[in-house]
Amino acid sequence: MAESAIVSRSLLRLWGIPGTELGVVGWPPVLRERLFFTWNYWWQAHLIDCAVDAANREPTAARVRRVAALARGHRLRNLTGWTNNYYDDMAWLALALQRADRIRGVTDVRGGLVALEKALTTGWQPQIGALPWRKGADYYNTPANGPAAIALARFGRYTRATEIADWLDKNLRDGETGLILDGVHLPSNRMERNVFSYCQGVVLGLETELAVHTGESVHVDRVRRLVAAVAEQMTDHGVVTGGSGGDGGLFNGILVRYLALVALLLPGENADRAQIRRQAASIVTASARAAWDHRLEVEGEPLFGDVWSDPAHLPVGTAGAAKFTANGSVTPSRTPERDLSVQLSGWLLMEAAYTVTAAGF
Repeated sequence: MAESAIVSRSLLRLWGIPGTELGVVGWPPVLRERLFFTWNYWWQAHLIDCAVDAANREPTAARVRRVAALARGHRLRNLTGWTNNYYDDMAWLALALQRADRIRGVTDVRGGLVALEKALTTGWQPQIGALPWRKGADYYNTPANGPAAIALARFGRYTRATEIADWLDKNLRDGETGLILDGVHLPSNRMERNVFSYCQGVVLGLETELAVHTGESVHVDRVRRLVAAVAEQMTDHGVVTGGSGGDGGLFNGILVRYLALVALLLPGENADRAQIRRQAASIVTASARAAWDHRLEVEGEPLFGDVWSDPAHLPVGTAGAAKFTANGSVTPSRTPERDLSVQLSGWLLMEAAYTVTAAGF
């Protein structure tokens, strides 16, 4: 149902070009959105990821074609090919294209993977031990380094991924809460102490990836501590708290994606590791129940709220979505449910809940 809602409301051919699709950034859309004058590179990367999830859940030729069409639409709409100037954006797209190629066999994206691997590899700053959030910036943050390191690990660059994981743990883990902070300006060392749910998610994903491929117990211990911190400080009755629209609409969905990864892949059969997996899975399933229970039904399909434990609201007005700020981020719509990011988060949550329940949690 979550998949169907996005497909019917939000997916259109890019400029009428056959074999392409993109997600309209708001629903109901205004004309500039339907014409893709406005779009969001990293939102579309998560749309590709969700399409891969759906193809994994129930493989059909149509679902695989959709993954390929979305990737093709992304490349064409980006105008300059696969890359841009933001390392966080490119990392998200690399993760989506890796899964499209390796899991669903969409070989058309391999040129993009070559370009993105090169960008992420050369963007790493050896004097720092991390990537800036965009080219030429002095800001080194979790939303760039977390997904970039996961992608690098999946490219087989485990040493570089480990170096980034160690940098994140040393520099951005808050000693009091155990949660991961947003980032730091260097060389001034001015911290941005915001705590966002997706920062926790990408570090959980990175440490789980490294636990699987290196066998080092330090990565399992970091996962254990971070899952516990998230459960204690970012959930209420097991449901992920908070929410927003705009870019923030995807934050909670990213957290649950990687909580599901912890539940499915964290290695080890002892009681402690089994408990970590159960705790991660329980947050995913409780959040999915809450989001589903508080959805709206519009023409028989779900509309999810930005806050999963609160009733969803029907979007109103004609102001449009996707207002960019000076630093390139996107602000929420007046009604956050209007934003594609919020609905993608709901779809992502439902796919994550499917994977953990299918695994027996």
